[in-house]
Amino acid sequence: MFLWLKLLAFGLALVDVDVFGEDQPKIGPPSSDSPNGKTTLFSAPGPSFIPPLSTPPSPASTLETHPSSSMKEAVVPPYQTSNSTEKSVSKTSATSTASITVTETFPPSNSSLTTHVDSNSSIMQTFSSTAAFPMLLPSTITHAPADYPINSSMHASTSAPTDIPAKISQVPADTTSSPIADIPRRNCSIINISIDHFKYADGNVSAKLHVMGAKDLQNVYCKSSQHLDCVWESGSNNLDNLQECEMYKVEAQFNGCKKQVNITVPPVGSSLTEYNKSDTSVTLSWELRNPPCSSFKYSYCCYPRKMTNNCSSRVQENRQTVENLSPNKKYNCTSKIFFKNEEVHNKTIKIKTDFGEPGKPENVSRTESATDILVSWKKPKKNDNGPIDGYNVTVCVKNNGNCIVKSVSSGNNSLVVPYLEPYTMYTVNVSAYTVTQSKKNLTGEIDSKDVRTKAAHPKPVKDLKGILSEKANNDVKITCREPDRLNGPSKRFILEWDGGKMNETTCIFNVTNLHYLTTYNFKVIFFNGEYYSDPEGTTVSTRYNAKALIGFLIFLIIVTSLALLLVLYKIYTINREKSRTEDEVVHLVQRDDEKQLMSIEPIPAELLYEAYKRKIADEGRLFLDEFQSIPRVFSKFSIKDARKSYNQNKNRYVDILPYDYNRVVLSGMANDPGSDYINASHIDGFKEPRKYIAAQGPKDETTDDFWRMIWEQKATIVVMVTRCEEGNRIKCAKYWPTMEEGSASYGDIVVKINECKMCPDYIIQKLHITNRREKTTGRDVTHIQFTSWPDHGVPEDPHLLLKLRRRVNALSNFFSGPVVVHCSAGVGRTGTYIGIDAMLEGLESEGRVDVYGYIVKLRRQRCLMVQVETQYILIHQALVEYIQYGETELNTSELHNCLNHLKKKDPPSDPSLLEAEFQRLPSYQTWQTQRAGKREENRSKNRSSAVIPYDYNRVLFKHEEEGSRESECDADESSDEDSDCDEEPNKYINASFIHGYWFPNAMIATQGPLPDTIDDFWTMIYQRKVKVIVMLTELKDDTQELCTQYWGDGKMSYDSITVELKDVNSCSSYTVRTFDVTYGKRKEARKVFQYQYHKWKGYALPENPSDLVTMIRDLKQKLQPTAETYMHSKNAQVVIHCRDGSKQTGLFCALLNLLESAETEGVIDVFQVVKSLRRARTGIVSSFEEYQFLYDAIASVYPAQNGQVQKAQSQEHKVDIPNDVKKEEEANSLDAAPCPSAEGTSVEMSEQHFKAQEDPREAESSSNGPSNPVLMV
Repeated sequence: MFLWLKLLAFGLALVDVDVFGEDQPKIGPPSSDSPNGKTTLFSAPGPSFIPPLSTPPSPASTLETHPSSSMKEAVVPPYQTSNSTEKSVSKTSATSTASITVTETFPPSNSSLTTHVDSNSSIMQTFSSTAAFPMLLPSTITHAPADYPINSSMHASTSAPTDIPAKISQVPADTTSSPIADIPRRNCSIINISIDHFKYADGNVSAKLHVMGAKDLQNVYCKSSQHLDCVWESGSNNLDNLQECEMYKVEAQFNGCKKQVNITVPPVGSSLTEYNKSDTSVTLSWELRNPPCSSFKYSYCCYPRKMTNNCSSRVQENRQTVENLSPNKKYNCTSKIFFKNEEVHNKTIKIKTDFGEPGKPENVSRTESATDILVSWKKPKKNDNGPIDGYNVTVCVKNNGNCIVKSVSSGNNSLVVPYLEPYTMYTVNVSAYTVTQSKKNLTGEIDSKDVRTKAAHPKPVKDLKGILSEKANNDVKITCREPDRLNGPSKRFILEWDGGKMNETTCIFNVTNLHYLTTYNFKVIFFNGEYYSDPEGTTVSTRYNAKALIGFLIFLIIVTSLALLLVLYKIYTINREKSRTEDEVVHLVQRDDEKQLMSIEPIPAELLYEAYKRKIADEGRLFLDEFQSIPRVFSKFSIKDARKSYNQNKNRYVDILPYDYNRVVLSGMANDPGSDYINASHIDGFKEPRKYIAAQGPKDETTDDFWRMIWEQKATIVVMVTRCEEGNRIKCAKYWPTMEEGSASYGDIVVKINECKMCPDYIIQKLHITNRREKTTGRDVTHIQFTSWPDHGVPEDPHLLLKLRRRVNALSNFFSGPVVVHCSAGVGRTGTYIGIDAMLEGLESEGRVDVYGYIVKLRRQRCLMVQVETQYILIHQALVEYIQYGETELNTSELHNCLNHLKKKDPPSDPSLLEAEFQRLPSYQTWQTQRAGKREENRSKNRSSAVIPYDYNRVLFKHEEEGSRESECDADESSDEDSDCDEEPNKYINASFIHGYWFPNAMIATQGPLPDTIDDFWTMIYQRKVKVIVMLTELKDDTQELCTQYWGDGKMSYDSITVELKDVNSCSSYTVRTFDVTYGKRKEARKVFQYQYHKWKGYALPENPSDLVTMIRDLKQKLQPTAETYMHSKNAQVVIHCRDGSKQTGLFCALLNLLESAETEGVIDVFQVVKSLRRARTGIVSSFEEYQFLYDAIASVYPAQNGQVQKAQSQEHKVDIPNDVKKEEEANSLDAAPCPSAEGTSVEMSEQHFKAQEDPREAESSSNGPSNPVLMV
């Protein structure tokens, strides 16, 4: 047996390997591609293998393989015989081991000798083994013939398994097969291979080879149709170096089996993207790394999300536009790639189409008026195409093309289109629009309709002319041109004259048979079918009757000459009388200019007070009727220049514009349209034309124009009746430099400030202006700013405006130029000041006033002059104040001469002028309520029943039971019977606030404390932060107690207040005590100084006024303004008391205010000071002796030497504001002598005196105003 085996091995070693398999076909068709993209290799029939010998062969028996192949299968072609079995042996390994393949031919299963091959069956089975072969005869080894066919048609299919006919070997008849021992055969059908996971890296594609059913993969061959080989990595089982779009044949070899599969490499990593998406289409594109394969085909389609894909068409392009989509819809877009009609790749993306055109608006309506159209609509019903972002409303003049386009947001459903021409046909279009995702506007269907605006008043006719006819001297021809716009359906011209009327369709009138030598006033009115225009007038005078003169000339030459002389004389007489009448009478109002104007006769001075009382009765109803009858704006005066686009930003308020005919025209500047415009108007005085310029408060952008106006109009006085900021609103720009700045430039005008004088009610600044474009020396300008006009209403005392007028007139001279007056809008306060100044001028020159007529005249020159009714009443109040009380102010430089004149009695039996002045003082008896002081529970707290504080200004305080807090009720609040504070009687004290020189409520006048009111007295001192107490009496006189001692020698407690006497200084006429006042729960103490004057006995006058003045100078040192003073301006710093808080207290308060006025302004007005004090508390300066004492006291301070008044030492004293206080100036009312560095230091009036509603421009009141106390007697 062993010998046989050796012979067999030796024989096999001599066999040529190429004979067995070099040209054999590769058996086994591949399977189709699976739907999931994996390639499955189906098993094919293979040769049966004879198990190798169990004894290792000798080296001599080793089969040699072809050097170019590491493993090749040599298959012995079978030869088919009937009912025979064919076995073939071949070499299968290039290694040292030889294997023999035995191919057995089995009987066919049918007559056709074909066998169906699939993945589960095989007609041939292969076996391999390392066992020893049985003995073989040489005759059993067969060789395939040279012409054995090679099955080259076997390939892979991507759709389904393929039926492959079995190749049956033909066996020659003389061939005999020796029986061989049964060898186990390998089942190749269970082996499957697949390829998936294609990946791109470094320019090539790799894939994963999967083997199922076997673990002995020996080698893999891979070759494309373009002879491109791929590389098999045995470690990772990957196929590398694959190329996209190429077809490869992959063969896997196992021990005894082979598996093949054909694959096409898909475009790896390609992505499907969208481009150019619109509302109805989208472009789908494959982004391929390499140029697309020519053999690829693509399908594209988009279908709604809830539908399935039914794409079928295929194209060559890798980009295609899918159309006929619906707007604003979601789609699934799918594209597939096919290779040889088989799908190799697919991708689905989700898109949403862009917004489409919106629908047509519903229920569109158009409501027209003369100058605007209201368009309304509802949202379109069709809104599936996307959101509606807004609506376009287009209004076009029919057949013209001029259009107004308005757009509104989607939240609006109506729009008013203004500024249209009356009686004009317009085409009104309404459409919705949508902003697409690509930021384009899509306009929907338009709703269009023609609408005609309603008729309106036409403009007056133009170019009206009246000429005498050439045929007769009493025939007149009237011609004119129709208005630019008819504003109505028809046109007709109406001519009216004295006693006659005509109407024509054209403006050509021939009026005949008029009276000779007569002047006719012709008026032409245009009628447009619905409305009449304002009349336009002209005057024509007829001449004498020429024909009659010629007829009678020969016969009556003498009579005619006499008649002619008589006529000429008559004409001369009439003209002379007319001229004389015009000189004597100033016609302020054209009575027939407006039908609504009332006929108000001028009022004589002696009847003015009675007329005022009659009109102010019944809540000022007559004043209201007069004021409301004056047109706010005279529409016949055009305001075109102010409404030009380049001038609109120069107007502070859109409804307060100057008339064109009298506006201030500036010199124009090249290439600057509107450079000649400023919101200012020339205003006539009582008789002097263009005496004033009424201007709005400059804005930041018009300050240059304002100073240019001052320069060009040669103005030297500027009156400003507003503050730059009032009530947190900007009223006027600050258009002058501060003292710190020195100078500032406003365009070409350089403004330098030389001097600034601060007074309680006004600020006077001396300015010098120069023009850099001119070589002149410049001009001095005085700027006076009135600072006491409250934020609401009007000044409580018209005397303040009379005082302002005196200051302005003192600065005026022949060369002053027009007085520039402005507030914020330039109409309300401005018109009030001009009205007062002009009417006082008329009163002084004619002894009568026509306030109504002059206000009408002002309104004809600037709209809304004297803006509200309270200002109209204020003018009358100022005139009454002037008539009743006259001028009572005196300069300190003229004090002695004037005082001597006032005291002179001529004749001696008559009262002096000073006595007459005192008699004119109003008593103000019971002019305000005194309810709180007259209550039963409070009567015991009054020393005198005759001196009870008024409710409106009594001092309120709170008992300190819960801690040291400020009074719950401020001092400036009303304290009538409805006040919450008045409901608690324990808060009452007999004390009143008194206005000081610098600010209101600067002092408190009170009675000497009673034994049971000392606690209240010190509580008031502490809560009101009082610094100085002035005591003008002794504790007792010979008959009665004048004041309870409210202090002790050491530390005393009064309720929650502790008072400790720290120091006492005695002078010749007064004593100064220093107290530390502490609240019980607080540690800090407040310094309070008490000045007790000793030389004022009872009701007599002070023994020496100079001693009293000396004490006043001393205590003023304690009243230097501090930051706390400004922060708490509602708190009085000084408390003055005598026995009843009236007689001596009132005289002291008056003297203190007069000294401040003399030192600050160099003037005194005893009358007005006393009048103001009488309004604050009863019984003040009730005798003539006290009144005269005030004059004498001031005169003693300013003695006359050599005819000149010597300046008192105290006059050098100024009230300086520390730097840390200046920052608080705007919020407080005290103004000191130095000028401020910024706006905001003007006196602020307490709001208790003004009850008015706010106006958006002037912050004025439209109420009837307060019953002014100047009229009280």
